[in-house]
Amino acid sequence: MTSFPLSRRLVSEALGASLLVTTVVGSGMMADRLTTDAALALLANTLPTGAILIVLIIVLGPISGAHFNPVVSLAFTLRRELTAMSALGYIVAQILGGIAGTFLAHAMFELPLLQASTTIRSGGAQWLAEVTATFGLVFVILAGRRFRTDAVSWLVGLYITAAYWFSASTSFANPAVAIARALTNTFAGIRPVDLPGFIVAEVLGALLAVLLVSWLLMEASDPQPLAETETAP
Repeated sequence: MTSFPLSRRLVSEALGASLLVTTVVGSGMMADRLTTDAALALLANTLPTGAILIVLIIVLGPISGAHFNPVVSLAFTLRRELTAMSALGYIVAQILGGIAGTFLAHAMFELPLLQASTTIRSGGAQWLAEVTATFGLVFVILAGRRFRTDAVSWLVGLYITAAYWFSASTSFANPAVAIARALTNTFAGIRPVDLPGFIVAEVLGALLAVLLVSWLLMEASDPQPLAETETAP
């Protein structure tokens, strides 16, 4: 894979996170306008999210690895496949890109750009759901790269599509997306005060996945560092 300069990788991460959040927030608003059926609205929010992940990972993965997610970048840093400085840049780019994605969705639907969500998403069940969803996402990424690198985009898209429905939290599994969703008082929102619990749960889920993958896949305790690589949301 061609090694792209950090500046281009950061733009790739910001662009990917922005388009991902635009899809999550925008499809939620469209669903809310078209139906009053909560289950149908969730389905209308789910399918575009899974689809855009497949597209974004395929087209931006060769540039930045297509993380679009701070805990994915954290996982690769812990595995020494991404330097700490690059990871910090990735995370800032992901958060800023996600916020821009929320503003873009608001602009397209003629809503005030700056909002704060009032949707309550808190409590032990929600946090457990986020630990579970994020654990599964990072596990799928790492195991997929080990056994089917060519299928990672589809694995991630399909996993998130499923996790929207099996997790009580509807699977945020991404601190950058959670922060961006706190800035929209629409279908996809989360109260800003509920963010810390979600982010802690997501980091914990990612750490558990990194630990299990290292053992389950019988990886060397001192892996050779790779080029700053590929993954998912």
